[in-house]
Amino acid sequence: MTREGVGHLQSDSPVVDRRTFIAGALAAGFANSALPSVAAAEPGLNQPTQSEMPRWIEKLRFRPPLRAGFRRVFDPSRGEKEPWYINDHCFIRDDSGLWHLFGITATEPAKPSEEKLLLHATASDLSGPWAKHPPVMHMDPAAGETVVWAPYVIKHDNLYWMYYCGGGTSHTQYQIHLATSSDLFSWMRHHSNPIIVDGYDARDPMVLRDGVRWILYYCATEAPEGGNHVVAAATSADLIHWSDHRTVFRSPKTGTFGGPTESPFVVVRNNRYYLFVCTNDPYNDSAVYVSDSPFHWNPEDVLMRFGAHAAEVVEGGEGKWFLSSAGWGQGGLYIADLHWDDE
Repeated sequence: MTREGVGHLQSDSPVVDRRTFIAGALAAGFANSALPSVAAAEPGLNQPTQSEMPRWIEKLRFRPPLRAGFRRVFDPSRGEKEPWYINDHCFIRDDSGLWHLFGITATEPAKPSEEKLLLHATASDLSGPWAKHPPVMHMDPAAGETVVWAPYVIKHDNLYWMYYCGGGTSHTQYQIHLATSSDLFSWMRHHSNPIIVDGYDARDPMVLRDGVRWILYYCATEAPEGGNHVVAAATSADLIHWSDHRTVFRSPKTGTFGGPTESPFVVVRNNRYYLFVCTNDPYNDSAVYVSDSPFHWNPEDVLMRFGAHAAEVVEGGEGKWFLSSAGWGQGGLYIADLHWDDE
């Protein structure tokens, strides 16, 4: 395959005070600390001049379009004999209004190669309380899976569609798989798997409906063997067959494992496309980029950084928005009210 082209954060968990403000982050120090408002990206760090970027981007930097503060809402260790973590995750609300949470899970400490099933929990409110259900999507070696990572679930045509990383025998040919469900409890792998094969460790899918097409974003490297960390994308008309693969964001950083383009998430507001990524620098750090295209973001067009790992953006209804955060050694799942100021 080739490609073209904020408020007060509170938690009773002592392990998350690694979250710090970096270059204008949203939040710092979860343990009972008052936090400043979100600031624009720190000047002097290879920032372009105003003449080098659209004026609307410069305006958003001066007045960042979102702000948030986190609180812990779910601890997967509760009721277990050993500490468990939740990492990359997703949310979806069923027709009854019940929220479903799916995510990477395993016992602490971090063991990514042993993440072979997905946590499933439900709650009537994103703030909980969350009730755990039996795990879903146990790894299937017969399907070529070596891990089960980073689910993303949408609903279309009265069916739930889950995209996830199934791994593979070669890091240069990691597989993104599809499973479907009618009830969010029982899942069936699709016979067309894998739907995307890429490297290095292609993973963290996210699907966006943009007009008549679907766009699947995921993180990888520019060459399957490694190189610049990228967010890649493919398009589809039916959610099964994906083509038109391309790089949509190219980080100046190079490598193989990890990298600064994990957990890509795209939000569309007022004809602007906001790309959220986990930078891993440090572990609890994410960045937001902005563009007027769903297929191109510049590293220079970073709006802000904020303290979170594997962040998801959730539209909760009635004009309410939320951010989430989780990860290895973090003590569970965190939720923040997200307030847009981009009108």
